[in-house]
This record gives sequence, structure tokens and C-alpha cells, in this order.
Amino acid sequence: MPRYLSLVRIDESNVPAEGPSPELMQRMGELLEEITKAGVMLDTAGLLPSAQGTRAHLRGGEVSFTDGPFTETKEVVGGYAIMQCKDKAEALEWAKRFLKVHGDDWTLTLEVREIEEG
Repeated sequence: MPRYLSLVRIDESNVPAEGPSPELMQRMGELLEEITKAGVMLDTAGLLPSAQGTRAHLRGGEVSFTDGPFTETKEVVGGYAIMQCKDKAEALEWAKRFLKVHGDDWTLTLEVREIEEG
């Protein structure tokens, strides 16, 4: 079965100041438990803010590093999931449910891409 990587993209300057509510965390926990019991979820996690990240760059054979925050970046990867689904339609259905769990206070983009095998 194909595997899919979902990248949660957020605008760090436009998230609720108080972060995820207890109700959102409960709904998210229930959904993640359902995805896991369905045998779909292989791995998932949120990521620390980009201010705590470092980017590695390659240019002309030379590697350099830039510490966050990355002021030129509006949208960042805030989390990920790796799922094993029968097809892309199933992966997109789980993605839709993940987004809907967040309600009206969040603006998210979820990029879903099949992992190339071999």
C-alpha cells in the first residue's frame, strides 16, 4: 500500500494566541486514535516554532546554516503525518477530517504527497 506524507502548513503570526484549546486537543486525540486503530497512521508529530529551527543551505558546493526565526517566511511546516492508505482518495479523506477538527479559529494548509518507493 502506498504511503503518504502530510505536511501541516501554518502562518505562525496568525495562530490563536492561547494555542490549541483543550477541546481541540481532545478532538485531535480522538481522531488520531481512530486513524491509528484503522491501521493508517505510521507516525505523526507537531514541530517546535521556526524560531527554534535552523536551515541548511547548499550553494556552489558550500554548506551554510541560518538560525530561525525566518522573517521572510510567512508559512511554515508546523507538523507532519505519515500514513499508509489504500489510495490518494483515502489519504485526502483523512486530511479533510484532520482540518475540520480545528474548527473556525485556525487557518491551515495540509499538503498531501505520496512517498516515492524504492
